[in-house]
Amino acid sequence: QVQLVESGGGLVQAGDSLRLACAPSGRTFSMYKMGWFRQAPGKGREFVAAIRRSSTTTYYADPVKGRFTISKDNANNTVYLQMNSLKPEDTAVYYCAADPTIWNPQVEGSYHYWGQGTQVTVSS
Repeated sequence: QVQLVESGGGLVQAGDSLRLACAPSGRTFSMYKMGWFRQAPGKGREFVAAIRRSSTTTYYADPVKGRFTISKDNANNTVYLQMNSLKPEDTAVYYCAADPTIWNPQVEGSYHYWGQGTQVTVSS
C-alpha cells in the first residue's frame, strides 16, 4: 500500500510562486511514475505534470509549460511542483498521484494511488 500526503498549498496573489510537495510512504520503490493533477470548482480533474522514476523524463500540460516545474528527490521519493507566475486560473485543488506502471503518465485513469489534495488559490 502507498500513502501520498500533499503540502504547500495556500492563498497567493497573481504572479506569486508556491511549491507543492508530495511525500509518499509505504511501498514507494515500486512507483514508476508520479504526477500532479488539479480540479477547479465545477470542473473535472485535469493533468498538470508528471515525472518518471528516473527523474529524467517529465511531462507538462500546455497551460503550465514554462511556469511549473516538477522534480523528485530520489533520496526520499518526495515529488515537488514548483509553481511560478501563478494566475487566477491556476486556482484549484491539487492532487498528487502515483502508479507502478509506465503507461500514460498524463492520463488520470492510469494512476492507482492518490493523495487527499491541497488547495491553491490565486487572487487577481
